[in-house]
Amino acid sequence: MPDPRTPVLTPACCPTPERTHTAGAPVVALVGNPNVGKSTLFNALTGARQHVGNWPGKTVQVARGTWRPVSGTPVDLVDLPGTYSLVPRSPDEELTRDLLVDPGAEGRPDLVVVTADAANLARNLYLLAEILETGVRCVVALTMTDVARARGIAVDEAALARELGVPVIPVVPRRRQGLDVLAHAVREQLAHAVRREELTHAVREEKDVRGPARPFHLAVPQGDDPELAGAEARYAWVHEVLAVVRTQRAGAGLTLSDRVDRVLTSRWFGIPAFLAAMWGVFTATTTLAKPLQDALGDFVGGPVTDTATNALSGAPDWLRGLLVDGLIGGVGQLLTFVPLMVIMFVLLALLEDSGYMARAAFVVDRLMRRLGLPGRAFLPIIVGFGCNVPALAGLRILGNRRQRLLVGMIIPYVSCSARLTVYVLFAAVFFGSTAGTVVFAMYLLSVLLVVGIGMLLRKTLFRELRGEALVLELPPYRLPTLRVVGAQTWQKLAGFLRTAAGAIVATVTAVWLLSAIPLGAASGTSFGETPIEHSVFGAMSRAAAPAFAPAGFDDWHAAAALGTGFVAKEAVVATVAQTYSADEPDRPDHAGELGTRLHETFEQSSGGHPLPAVLAFLVFLLAYTPCMATIATQWQEMGGRMTLLSTGIQLAVAWLLAVAVFQIGSLWW
Repeated sequence: MPDPRTPVLTPACCPTPERTHTAGAPVVALVGNPNVGKSTLFNALTGARQHVGNWPGKTVQVARGTWRPVSGTPVDLVDLPGTYSLVPRSPDEELTRDLLVDPGAEGRPDLVVVTADAANLARNLYLLAEILETGVRCVVALTMTDVARARGIAVDEAALARELGVPVIPVVPRRRQGLDVLAHAVREQLAHAVRREELTHAVREEKDVRGPARPFHLAVPQGDDPELAGAEARYAWVHEVLAVVRTQRAGAGLTLSDRVDRVLTSRWFGIPAFLAAMWGVFTATTTLAKPLQDALGDFVGGPVTDTATNALSGAPDWLRGLLVDGLIGGVGQLLTFVPLMVIMFVLLALLEDSGYMARAAFVVDRLMRRLGLPGRAFLPIIVGFGCNVPALAGLRILGNRRQRLLVGMIIPYVSCSARLTVYVLFAAVFFGSTAGTVVFAMYLLSVLLVVGIGMLLRKTLFRELRGEALVLELPPYRLPTLRVVGAQTWQKLAGFLRTAAGAIVATVTAVWLLSAIPLGAASGTSFGETPIEHSVFGAMSRAAAPAFAPAGFDDWHAAAALGTGFVAKEAVVATVAQTYSADEPDRPDHAGELGTRLHETFEQSSGGHPLPAVLAFLVFLLAYTPCMATIATQWQEMGGRMTLLSTGIQLAVAWLLAVAVFQIGSLWW
C-alpha cells in the first residue's frame, strides 16, 4: 500500500519523531511528478536517517532526512509532495509552489533535485520548465532509465543538460547506481551563486521579481491570457526538447507491463484480481504467523511472567498485580501479534514496490467517481488500512474542501491494522482453519462500508459534489527490492508499536486501577484483591452490556473490551485477557484458557448461537469509532461539528449492522 507518510496537533498514534537533519546543513529538496521514483531516491539517499512530519507552520506532511554522501558535508534532504505543476490544486501542491516561487519563503531550499522519468519524459519536462523559470539552483536526476531502455527509448543526457542549462544525472535508486555522481553534481551547484530570472505570470506571486538571466530561457508570447500563453510556450518547448534529446527504437511493441495491465486493469478482471490479491495477503498472514505467535506467546506467558513474579515476590500484592497481571499480560498479548503485523506489512510492501497498488487505484477510479470523488481519494483510503490517522492527514492532497469532508467521514470505516489483532484472535478461537477467510471477509466488509456509507453521504449531505478524472502515473512492474520492502515494513511496524505501546500502557493501567477498586458486594475487600466483576470497571461494563443484547453479546466482558477499544483498538485484546484473568491460548486455532472462556461467554450471551454473535461483535468493532487519536485528527481536519456528526453516524451504523448480523445469522447457526 501506498507508504503511509504529522502538525499543529500531533495525533497520539503518529508522533513526529525527532528531527534528523543536521543544523546548518544546506537544504536540498526533491521535486517531481508523482510516481517517478522520487521517494525511492529519497530512501536510497537517506536510509534510516529520515522522519515524516508536518512542515513548520503548515498542515502538510513531508519526509525529511540527512543525506551523507561518501565525500562532502551532510545535506538536509526534503521530499516535497509530488505535483504536476506549480499552479497548485491542493494544500500539498501549494507548499511546493510557495517554497520554489517565493524568494522569501521560510525554509526555501538551497537547491532542488528534480526527478524526471526517462520513460515518460514529456510529462515531466513541463514541471521542470516551471522550476527552471523560478531561478532556483537545480540538478536533474533522470530516473527510470532502465525502464526507458526496455521500451526502446534512448535519452541523450548530455543534450538534455545543454537544453536545460543544468546538470542531468541518470540514476537507478533501487540499485544505488549514479548516486555518487548525483552527490558531486549537487556539491558543484551548491558552490555557485544563486541566480534568478523573471518568473512567469502563471507561477509568480510578486510581479517585480527580476534578476540576471540563467542559461535556461523560455520566451513567452504576449497575449490576453498570460497564463495560457505561458502554458502553450512550455508545451511547445517540451516538444522541441524531446525532438533533440529522445529517440525511440522503431518497432518497439508493447512491454510486459503493458500486456499485464491489459488483464489487471481491465473492466472485467481488475476488481476480481484486486480482491484475490487481498484475500491471498490475509490468508497467508494468518497461516504463516500462527507458529510464530505460538512461540512468542509461550515465551511471554512462561519465562517472562515467571521471572517477573519471582523478582516481585516481596512486593505488595497490588504492585505485583499491576505489573504482572496488568502490564506484562497486556503488553505480552500485543507482542504476540508482532509476527502477524510483520508478515502483513511485508506482503503489502511487496505489492506496493512491484507497482501493483497504483493499478488498484486505477481499477477503483470508476467507483470513486460515482461517489463524487476524484480517483486520488483512493490513496488516503489505502493508507487507512495501515492507520486511519495518517489517512486523515492525507486528505490534504484533495483540493476541494467538500471532498475532504466526505472522505474524512468514510475513512474511519477503513479497517486499520489495530483492528486486525482482534479479528485474528476471535477468528482463530471460533473459526479455526477458516480464520483467514473470516479476516478477509472483515476487510471486504470494510470496503463495502466505505462504498455504501460514501454513497449515502453523497446523496444526502454532499449532493453537489461531482467526480473528476484521475491523473495517475502507472509505474512499470518490477521485482521488489529487499531494501525498499524492509524500510517500508520497519516504518509501519515502528509506527504501530509506538501507537500500541502508549495506548496499551495507559489503558491497561486505567483498567487495572478501576478493576482494583471494590464496589457493592466486594466493598469489604482490599484494594487490588477485588474480583474484577465486582469492581468499578466491572460495574461500568455491566451497565453498558444490555445495549448489546439484540446483537447477541450482552456480556460485560465484551462491553469492557469495546469501551477500551474506543480509546485505542490495540487495547481490546489486552482488555479481554485482563477481564478474564486468563493467558493467551496455547494454540490460536483452538481453545486455551482464554479461548474456553470466550466460548462460554458467547454461548451464554447469544442463547446458543455463538458464531453469529462473534461475527456481530467483530462487525461492531469494525464500524464504530476507531480510536481517540482518529477523533482528534478528524477534529483538526474537519472541525468539531462534522467530527461529532461522523462519530454519531459510526456508532449508529455499528449497532444496526451488529444487530442485523446476529438476528439473521442466528436463524441458520
